[in-house]
Amino acid sequence: MSLHGKKIIVLLEQQYQEMEVWYPYYRLKEAGAEVVMVGPEANHSYPSKLGYPAKSEVAARDINPSDFDGIIIPGGFAPDFIRRSEAMIKLVSVMAEQGKMIAAICHGPWVLCSTQALKGKKATCFFAIKDDVINAGADYVDAAVIRDGNLVTSRKPDDLPVFMTTIFEVLTQAKSSKASTK
Repeated sequence: MSLHGKKIIVLLEQQYQEMEVWYPYYRLKEAGAEVVMVGPEANHSYPSKLGYPAKSEVAARDINPSDFDGIIIPGGFAPDFIRRSEAMIKLVSVMAEQGKMIAAICHGPWVLCSTQALKGKKATCFFAIKDDVINAGADYVDAAVIRDGNLVTSRKPDDLPVFMTTIFEVLTQAKSSKASTK
């Protein structure tokens, strides 16, 4: 499956879940997508829960959401830190408003709770934040993956294969950000 011409953001912050950053990152790159690591600050190294570093390429405040086709929000404890960044929340909010692919796994939907992206949508998440997702306006479903339009959510690292399959479906059905700006 080719994702040539697609541009995807992977959000970074400290305490991210390793597999939920690196598995999507490499799967998307293998498919030909351009993948950009974005954090609150550019060129900053963010340690995972186990200390594995991931370096941001661009600061969230410097991203033009119109230039991208989608965004991936990993879990771990990173979402708690992502939610503290106004620029990160604004980036996710604008991309959701633009109808871009928004994919969040595990605790990732916590970030969506700070936006309007869950209102009236079906979603899943790690069971510990189920109440937050419901209170943000989502119809919670306990399933490996839930797709509601361009919103893709999953529960945990074990769900990564079906999470990525669904992300690929959304991205291949969407027009490229480059095509939509011409």
